[in-house]
Amino acid sequence: MSATGAGRVVVVVGAGIAGLAAAHRLLERGADVTVLEASDRVGGKLLPGEIAGARVDLGAESMLARRPEAVALAREVGLGDLLRPPATATASLWTRGALRPMPKGHVMGVPGTAAALAGILSEEGLARIGRDAGLPRTEVGDDVAVGEYVAARLGREVVDRLVEPLLGGVYAGDAYRISMRSAVPQLFRAARTHDSLTEAVREIQAKAAADQRTGPVFMGIEGGVGTLPLAVAASVRARGGEILTGTPVTELRREPSGTWRVVAGDRVRSADAVVVAVPAPAAAALLRTEAPGAAAELDGVEYASMALVTLAYRRTDATLPEGSGFLVPPVDGRTIKASTFASRKWGWIADENPDLLVLRTSVGRHGETEILQREDAELVDVSRHDLREATGLDAVPVDTRVTRWTDGLPQYPVGHHARVARVRAHVGGLPGLAVCGAQYDGVGIPACVASAYAAADQIVGDLSAVRELTANPVHSLHGGAGE
Repeated sequence: MSATGAGRVVVVVGAGIAGLAAAHRLLERGADVTVLEASDRVGGKLLPGEIAGARVDLGAESMLARRPEAVALAREVGLGDLLRPPATATASLWTRGALRPMPKGHVMGVPGTAAALAGILSEEGLARIGRDAGLPRTEVGDDVAVGEYVAARLGREVVDRLVEPLLGGVYAGDAYRISMRSAVPQLFRAARTHDSLTEAVREIQAKAAADQRTGPVFMGIEGGVGTLPLAVAASVRARGGEILTGTPVTELRREPSGTWRVVAGDRVRSADAVVVAVPAPAAAALLRTEAPGAAAELDGVEYASMALVTLAYRRTDATLPEGSGFLVPPVDGRTIKASTFASRKWGWIADENPDLLVLRTSVGRHGETEILQREDAELVDVSRHDLREATGLDAVPVDTRVTRWTDGLPQYPVGHHARVARVRAHVGGLPGLAVCGAQYDGVGIPACVASAYAAADQIVGDLSAVRELTANPVHSLHGGAGE
């Protein structure tokens, strides 16, 4: 790649996967990079760990493989031989008192036909889907809530029984508030050009079937997806980048010269450019002085908290249904919102631990606070209770771990895309400053990496412009071509 950032000093604030990916990209372009992280580790919401001696993920466990950014980054940092698809993609819904096979032929829970949802919806709910084709067009405008639009077309049962648990697994949010434009963009685009929602879904499915790309939809990494940021950090250091943990940035100011003053602890650093790759509240605090408009927008970003309960059983004591796990519609009134049978889903866990059965549950959605105030032991107990109700699993685990992700998932309400555009417009007026992370263009790992690359490329462009201005001051100031 062109070394257009050569000789320039860039500070990246935040060592989650977005910050690390931005640093990696900037180093490729020749910049001198330092990453400053407030916590005592890198990786953010990607966290490798152990339970009963078994390697597991204690945060995100998979990445979308149909988007290239995350898988490509894993290969770049030496993890290509450890990429692993799920051993099974068969999942269930725990609804109406039983585990039922996850329907096929839908887009984030929105069906193309009613037939796929038999057993999940009532007869009335199935009949409601069939009336979609005869309804007048529903305008979506600039944006609309997924749940609101789908309920208007197909009825609330589709939202409550299928869309909610699927969206909840990604955002831990409320489908009746989540932006269709930001969360399910392909459905939003199709809804703008079709009178019938089911017809739009069938068209999306037909295009997907005609797509020449093959391979798994999702990908994991042997040892856990949490090893990805560790490998990226190692690559950053190997390329000459510096990563400092336990180093919170408390102030960010632009000097009259155009350089940036970065205060971290008792040390003040000078940088030609800065990438802010931290969650919205921390980003708002740093941007308040130089980009108050961006800070005000970021102050409005809401987050959901959740907890993951990981349990390990002796394989001889535990029997589970087939498949990789199940999702739980909130309307069914259960405590857990999902369970992953990790030893089933990831073959490497089963191979490394033939005597163990590892699974995990998740609890907590946006607006739910009571459940997350409970002690770890209580969260284990309610998880075991729901697992027993869903699967019959009544064994005593040999080990448990509770991992809390307070304010872990940014929410994407209606109008999210416009908020992000306003943030970037405010930041864009300050050369040498860029933002990236999960609160902008997607919460998945590939989206975070893409966000990081866009920020890094913007910085490289800013630095190139400054270099051109310095080298040719008269030409640059007077426009050149008309002189």
